[in-house]
Amino acid sequence: MSAIDDRIREVLKEHGRLPIEVGSLRDDDDLYEHGLTSHASVNVMLALEDVFDVEFPDVLLRKGTFQSIAAIRSALVSLGVEVS
Repeated sequence: MSAIDDRIREVLKEHGRLPIEVGSLRDDDDLYEHGLTSHASVNVMLALEDVFDVEFPDVLLRKGTFQSIAAIRSALVSLGVEVS
């Protein structure tokens, strides 16, 4: 697992309000099916912006961006965050 994935999981654990252990999720698991709400996804987005020092543009403000850990990673990479 990469450092970016670890940080995404930390944000999800702290802000996602998921009823399951974040560590049990696979990268491609649907976070909404596992309890992520639209309200919690906004909190996740704001925390990700702080942690990675990025701003999600309007084009990325859609459900699919936060659907899975892999989708979040892809969005962050598109914003210039390096995978390490």
